[in-house]
Amino acid sequence: MNREEILEAVKEAMPEKRFIHTLGVEKTALELADHYKVDRDQVSLAALLHDYAKYADKEAMMAVMVEQKMDPKLFTYNQELWHAPVGAYFAESKFGVTDEPVLKAIACHTTGNAAMSTMDKIIYLADYTEPNRSFPGVYKARRLSFDSLDKAMLFALSNTITFLITKRQPIFPDTFDAYNYFARLQIEGEV
Repeated sequence: MNREEILEAVKEAMPEKRFIHTLGVEKTALELADHYKVDRDQVSLAALLHDYAKYADKEAMMAVMVEQKMDPKLFTYNQELWHAPVGAYFAESKFGVTDEPVLKAIACHTTGNAAMSTMDKIIYLADYTEPNRSFPGVYKARRLSFDSLDKAMLFALSNTITFLITKRQPIFPDTFDAYNYFARLQIEGEV
């Protein structure tokens, strides 16, 4: 599929506000890709498809997760997390994406993990900081994203975990693993 076909399919899969968000994620991700010398085509594709499954039917997502033997822990956490791994599956099955870095970036954009590539961090942070986002700390997160992806990840994960705790929401283990990884980097002076 070419870019226009992907854009049309993505636009049909979500409300206008989410489509605008997706375009903002792509814009931010491409800026970060240029800054960190990451392949623009891969980053663009991951950004455009990152929320493709966000509005998919809950039962359909559950069926994909069972069929594809995805992490069973996902079923015990907020279904907001499901669209990332299911989205990676749809990117491959519906859009023919076979590029593992693109699929991995889509799959971990909601939770993060302790083994994030530069592209994974770019998609995660672009989703977190795109121009339409407005929350306490977003400006700092944007600045940090261009200073150090690792510093920005630690900041974003800290904020996300704090937010989920104040809402008394469970936190997926991969998010804690990611936080611990970036916190250790800071302790070791690598961030």
